[in-house]
Amino acid sequence: MSWFESLVLGLVQGLTEFLPVSSSAHLRLTAAFSGWHDPGAAFTAITQIGTEAAVLIYFRKDIGRIISAWTRSLTSKEMRGDPDARMGWLVIIGSVPIGVLGLTLKDQIEGPFRDLRITATMLIVVGVIIGVADRLAARDETGGRHRAPRRRKELEDLGVRDGLIYGLCQAMALIPGVSRSGATISGGLFMGYRREAAARYSFLLAVPAVLASGLFELKDAMESDHVSWGPTLFATVIAFGTGYVVIAWFMKFISTKSFMPFVWYRIALGVLIIALVAAGVLSPHAAESAG
Repeated sequence: MSWFESLVLGLVQGLTEFLPVSSSAHLRLTAAFSGWHDPGAAFTAITQIGTEAAVLIYFRKDIGRIISAWTRSLTSKEMRGDPDARMGWLVIIGSVPIGVLGLTLKDQIEGPFRDLRITATMLIVVGVIIGVADRLAARDETGGRHRAPRRRKELEDLGVRDGLIYGLCQAMALIPGVSRSGATISGGLFMGYRREAAARYSFLLAVPAVLASGLFELKDAMESDHVSWGPTLFATVIAFGTGYVVIAWFMKFISTKSFMPFVWYRIALGVLIIALVAAGVLSPHAAESAG
């Protein structure tokens, strides 16, 4: 991997990790359209450490409170009813599905799931799901001719059942094209949560899963002779800086705007990929060889 490739891929990772468009799909597509080698699951996981570092810094106050309260709740019965301690347990519970499926389906994630036809299909299908969830949320928030606006749930309303459902939605992002934020936020909207609440929990839930995945891949990468460490670390730093800016923008965007621009973008990109593959312009396995 060249330094220019790492710059571009780092920017792509940072720009798309927190938007509901699938960062893994865009890394894969960037390589395919550019004629580069697929950066691979290891590169994706390691650069995601950079974007999760951005989450840690942006939500540092929330995360600090949660860790402190959760740690104290281990020895103090009084702290077990604290909302932040409860949130710590819910993040752990919600992280179980992706941990189990990530280990179970590791070979598929690094192989068959990277087929561009699967990526395109997931871009379209999940795009439609996000669109439906967004419209339902908008209807509740604004009401209608014969109904008043309905209260949407806050994170304080989150329980074990909803936490597990969030976790299952996050696990779907193991398939390129799904999008971690897209799956979890739309899942939250279907369960009745406000956009900001769904996004905040989505980002918090991603921290242990992404860091664990990144460290797991980092261990394997350190034993490999095929990792371009300089460019990979450079891409991770670029992803961190870009990701921080995107988080700040996205949290403001979703407070007043619809997800529909992302929905139409996903559908258009998915249709384009299918058309290019069907026409023989793009191979469904383009750039899959490691390099």
